[in-house]
Amino acid sequence: MSLTALRERSRLPTGREIAEIPWLAQLAPAHRQLALASLRSVQADPGEYICRVGRPATYWFGVIDGLLKMSSDNIMGTPITFTGVPPGAWFGEGTLLKGEPYRYNIEALRRTVVAGVPVEVFHELLEHSLPFNRFVLNQLNERLGQFIAAREIDRINDPDSRVARNLSALFHPVLYPGVGEVLRITQQELGYLVGLSRQRVNEALRVLQARQLIRIEYGGLRVLDLVGLRAYGPLSASPLPPDPD
Repeated sequence: MSLTALRERSRLPTGREIAEIPWLAQLAPAHRQLALASLRSVQADPGEYICRVGRPATYWFGVIDGLLKMSSDNIMGTPITFTGVPPGAWFGEGTLLKGEPYRYNIEALRRTVVAGVPVEVFHELLEHSLPFNRFVLNQLNERLGQFIAAREIDRINDPDSRVARNLSALFHPVLYPGVGEVLRITQQELGYLVGLSRQRVNEALRVLQARQLIRIEYGGLRVLDLVGLRAYGPLSASPLPPDPD
């Protein structure tokens, strides 16, 4: 499905979708009305792209519900996954600020509802709204820390640690406020993000659950110790307790 077709399916957001946009409530009434008048929503199916490498950036996007994957290709043409993009996330502000084409792909891993603000309105809010400026600046600051951590994750060969660190990134309370304490994700989807098989992801999740860092629930994962999840590694992990059986 082309990006043009996705845009043609876009619609006005529902009241529930508007309520899921974290920065709207921070705006002054006139700026809030400006944003609401321009907002569009669309449901992307699995495999559809919201952004493509080399395409011009025309919208600032946010995830209302679902899960996206941010990736690119290296010089050998091999896909590289940067991060998952769960509910509550808004992304692409750096590209809009620089006026550059996209340097990454954004793909839906499942049916995902995405909202968008046109680039012209994004810059209008940035020019005249102090609360919007603060939100975007905070986004950029937090995202810088996230990508520094992602580079560290790339150097980790231990699969359990890779799963732990990638999971902790998806529970980021500032960048992804829509996640809360429970992330709705399948082991297959997590495998796509981490670069491991579903079976190996399952093994890692069992280890992390045994260490009381997460709890595996129906349809998702609950974080029990976010600090421990962020710091998890083969050298920091204490021995597992003996099996009671």
